[in-house]
This record gives sequence, structure tokens and C-alpha cells, in this order.
Amino acid sequence: MSIELPKPLAAYYAAKNQKDIGGMLACFAADASVRDEGEDRRGHAEIRGWMEETTRKYGVTVDPKEISGEVGKPVVAAPVAGNFAGSPVTLYYHFTLAGDFIAHLEIDA
Repeated sequence: MSIELPKPLAAYYAAKNQKDIGGMLACFAADASVRDEGEDRRGHAEIRGWMEETTRKYGVTVDPKEISGEVGKPVVAAPVAGNFAGSPVTLYYHFTLAGDFIAHLEIDA
């Protein structure tokens, strides 16, 4: 990573690049939600399922390049490379933070 990220985001991306599902999940609040590929997931069980599925399916690596947005609602632009058509592609990660945890994540292109 070449930018300074809030602690939960830095931990999330580090774990993501190591394919560490438990490490990624630890960054999310117990009642967090995720919206990706047009689907919504809520709570650790559903988010873990999403993480396991997308890690197995795409095997991505992420390199955060830019952060914008406001305090508590950062948006991270990151090239993502993996097993999918058009790789690499820049995705935008829209976070909502609650203290040291991710409360919501929405990913879009």
C-alpha cells in the first residue's frame, strides 16, 4: 500500500492480500453490512460467506492508491487484479467506519 489508511482499512487490505478470511472479518463490526456485485450481506456469517466465495472465485490482490471522502466515510480507489475478465480493474471501496471497525462496505467500479 502506498497511502496512509485508517487502521481498520489498513488491516482489511493486508488480510485481503494474504487471503486471510479471519483477519478480514475481524475488521468488521458484528452487525456490519456489505454490498458487492449487486448483493447485500449483513452480519459476520453472511460476510464470511461472501469473503470465502470471492476469495476462492477471484483470488484478488488489491493495491489501494487513493483515499477521499470524509472522516468516518472514506472512499478508497484501488486497482484489483485476479481471476476475472478485464483484470486488473480499479474498484471503489465506500466504507462507513464505527470506531475501529468497518460498519458498511460497498464496492463498485
